[in-house]
Amino acid sequence: MASDPASFAERSWMHRVERTLGALAAHNHRRPFIALLCALVLCAVGLLCARNLTLNANLADLLPDSFKSVQAIKTQEERYGALGWVVVVGDDADPEQLQRFAQDLAPKLEALPGIRYVEITRPSRFFRDHALYFLSPEDLKEVERRIEARLTWERLHANPLFVSLEDDPAPSLDFSDLEKKYGGNAVTRLSNNPSEFYLDPAERRVVVLAKPETSSSDLTFSRKIVDEVQGVVKQQDLSKYGPGFHTEITGTFQKKLDLQSQITRDVAVASSVAGVLVLLYLFLHFRSMLAVGMVLAPVGAGLAWTYGLVGVAYGQVNILTAFLGAILGGLGVEHGIHLVGRYLSLRGEGMASEQATRESFTHTGGAALVSALVAALTFFVLGTSGLRAFREFGVIAGVGMLVIILAYVLVLPAVLGLVARHGWSPRRTSTETKEAPLGQIITRRRGLLTGVSVLIVAGLLTQMPGLRFDYKVSSLEDENLPSFVLDRAVNQLIGYTQMPLVVLTDSREEEAVVVKEIQARKQQLGADSKVDFVASLESLVPGEQARKQVILKDIGKLLERVPEGQLTAPQREELTELRHQVRAAPFSVADLPAGVRQQFEGRGENGTGFVVVYPSVDQSDGQAMRKLAKEVRGVMLPDGRPAVVAGESLVLADILDLVSHEAPYILLGSTLAVLVAMWITLGGLRTALLCLTPTVVSVFALLGLMPLMKLEFNYLNILVIPVLIGTTVDAGVHLITRLASPGSDFVRVYSETGKAICGGLLTSAVGFGALFLADHPGLNSIGALANLGFGMNLLVMLVTFPALLLVLSERKRRRRAVPPRPRGEHLVDDGQGPHRTTPAS
Repeated sequence: MASDPASFAERSWMHRVERTLGALAAHNHRRPFIALLCALVLCAVGLLCARNLTLNANLADLLPDSFKSVQAIKTQEERYGALGWVVVVGDDADPEQLQRFAQDLAPKLEALPGIRYVEITRPSRFFRDHALYFLSPEDLKEVERRIEARLTWERLHANPLFVSLEDDPAPSLDFSDLEKKYGGNAVTRLSNNPSEFYLDPAERRVVVLAKPETSSSDLTFSRKIVDEVQGVVKQQDLSKYGPGFHTEITGTFQKKLDLQSQITRDVAVASSVAGVLVLLYLFLHFRSMLAVGMVLAPVGAGLAWTYGLVGVAYGQVNILTAFLGAILGGLGVEHGIHLVGRYLSLRGEGMASEQATRESFTHTGGAALVSALVAALTFFVLGTSGLRAFREFGVIAGVGMLVIILAYVLVLPAVLGLVARHGWSPRRTSTETKEAPLGQIITRRRGLLTGVSVLIVAGLLTQMPGLRFDYKVSSLEDENLPSFVLDRAVNQLIGYTQMPLVVLTDSREEEAVVVKEIQARKQQLGADSKVDFVASLESLVPGEQARKQVILKDIGKLLERVPEGQLTAPQREELTELRHQVRAAPFSVADLPAGVRQQFEGRGENGTGFVVVYPSVDQSDGQAMRKLAKEVRGVMLPDGRPAVVAGESLVLADILDLVSHEAPYILLGSTLAVLVAMWITLGGLRTALLCLTPTVVSVFALLGLMPLMKLEFNYLNILVIPVLIGTTVDAGVHLITRLASPGSDFVRVYSETGKAICGGLLTSAVGFGALFLADHPGLNSIGALANLGFGMNLLVMLVTFPALLLVLSERKRRRRAVPPRPRGEHLVDDGQGPHRTTPAS
């Protein structure tokens, strides 16, 4: 096996790096106190810098500030204020008691300094009273004509002397065609609920909407205002509204806090479980608590240094980087397993502690450095992403991988030197390497195992067309949290979403242009439109009211002549409502209900410059949000500028577009970066391709396995693929490096290195697998997919790849043992044994 890969000695620069690592390790072994003191000082500094790290789970902060949707959100927050609400929901009481609760609570919430206003009633009554003003004069004339025709018919048929020559039906008073014509506008949507309050009698539920001053992206303010609202609610005597009456809080602000709490809880659980599992595995692996400490001490130091750098560079962690402690811990332990395992093996062969340390860091440490560099490079490729969660994850993970290697060089030799000074030597059970039975099986059945593996991988590849991408937002936000579920119920009760989009304009003229254009797009798209309705203050005040009032008075005179005695009870109710509507007076913006005006008024402004667009689709549907963004963007203002549209839905759409666009490039870039890095560090393209083979095979096998396991990609777990590419190549590097050593024996190398590879992959899987315990769906899917990937790579590394190496080695030996015959040469046996001869001889 030693002659298969390119000799490491031929790579002079890499050989020098390896010798330098060995020399540094030996130096720290001789002077352990200095090395450990330096490590402790760095740990103290790192922990000091990391002490104020906070978690930021805000979606808008996942995109860079250069994105228009992010800039629009910031402008909207400055001018318009918060889009969301703090929603108090009262449950399980009679309608009268629910109304009384809303009326009692509203003024107390409005008194809070952080609340702009409170809504408890709908504008339905006002818009129903003035509904006829929103018809065009021509349509009002049509209403007048139909009523007059019906009255004429009724009058004629009431005359006993009238004889109809034709059995003509009564002229219809059905105005459904006109209702349909105006059915999708803002006024119809705002007035279609008969209830005055935001109340559902069937569900015995009422909703109180409190509008805060500041956006929900400010989590400190969100916590403060939600706590204040909860405090006001707790001060109420809820028993007077009924024995079963209770309250809950939801809305954008509560949802952000719940999501933040969930991720914080997931971080604590995942990190704790990962730590316990790694500790347990290391003890089972080494059967020595001291060896476990030797592995974990450098990892702990490296994590302290890494998070110190994070504190200085970023000051906060996001939804992904919050879990990097568990992930980097699992990946870092892998290096320790290889290094400590090699050290114990060399000590078992009788080598002195310092020499064993030098030798371990020269060869195994060199392989670990190559692996760390390759993994870091892959993470840095991920760090080129425009998505902040991916970019920070890539940068921090890449730096962390290098820092942990540095920690191993500084801390591990010092610990080994310190315990050696006190007379410690490994127990025999720690240094013995038992031959693995699987190594013998692979040696004897290498051809069969290779063939079966090829068939299995080929079969899995046939399943790849079944791969799917989940466009639901549940990977970014947990839609199953109680506040999210309740919020959807509140949207149904209200009749439209609480989180509209806002188009920022500077004049009434611009408002009118935007409303007209978006309404035209909605009409053009028809059923495919993702807009429910669009409104501005001016669009809620119809034109030509004086002209329409004249027509309404004429209609009113006709209605007075309608014979009520001939009408059914429902018809009489409709007649009464219609008579009330025709008597309505013209109105202006100032006459609109306060709850309506306030929705269009920004901070310190009087309602100028805002058009509100309400989506008609579930905002957790990523594909629908992308279509919505396309529908509302690009409206040109009179001066030629595109209108600025703001809203979390557009931020979400940009995140989805960005991930979809970047994913292929990041995957390709990661693969090429790993290949080039290994080519340079290992000294040959053939060796690099050979080391990369198990990673490529396991990744493709994983892609084929996903449809069978009902796993889908989403906007978070897609990063698992480049991570697997970068973190699983080290297993191939370690195995090839050891087999390339002079005089290496396959079974012995497989037994020793295979055990370390198994341990390394398992601890790496533990780091990511801890996310499998997360309640957050996106993080949970990362853990599930990563574990499946590491498991597949483990099978390939322990069975498929060693069998393939043996098959390739055997073929190479055969080619070398029987050199090709010259043209015309043949074997003859003249009694002195077979030998080569040519016709000329």
